[in-house]
Amino acid sequence: MSEARQFIPVRIAVLTVSDTRTLADDVSGQTLADRVAEAGHLLSARKIVKDDIRAIRHVIRDWANRTDVDAMITTGGTGLTGHDVTIEAVRPLFEKEIEGFGTLFHMVSFPKIGTSTIQSRATAGVMKGKYVFCLPGSPGACRDGWDLILKPQLDYTNKPCNFVEIMPRLDEHLRRRKG
Repeated sequence: MSEARQFIPVRIAVLTVSDTRTLADDVSGQTLADRVAEAGHLLSARKIVKDDIRAIRHVIRDWANRTDVDAMITTGGTGLTGHDVTIEAVRPLFEKEIEGFGTLFHMVSFPKIGTSTIQSRATAGVMKGKYVFCLPGSPGACRDGWDLILKPQLDYTNKPCNFVEIMPRLDEHLRRRKG
């Protein structure tokens, strides 16, 4: 007999990386914030930073040290231009990369935007026992990334497995005794 699982809200922070957006016109960040709330999760923080490696790392490191953040989602800066530095900022902070995230993102994007999906470097990883998901900056990419990947994986009731059920074990290596 299978036991029904109860939904567990995840505390999520949303970071928009852009040289031009403000909270008033940040459609992608608002799209993610709205979807986080609609899914029953908690929006722990929301911020916009410029396309600057140090600025991005500062926010991600700060959020990784907060007890009210379980996962972070960035939007923007995943493309190929000189301004696109989110991946360069965040990837070195990962203790583990979730290689399948980018692959799955391309799979869900391809039917909608065709081969243009190849221009995205969407990625994800784990840092200090917290998830970091990097999505492109378009509202459509944020909808696809949330609706088709993150929403089901951040839902503890999703079977056969999901990101929430392994959250308590993401920092095992940090808690191990040395010696």
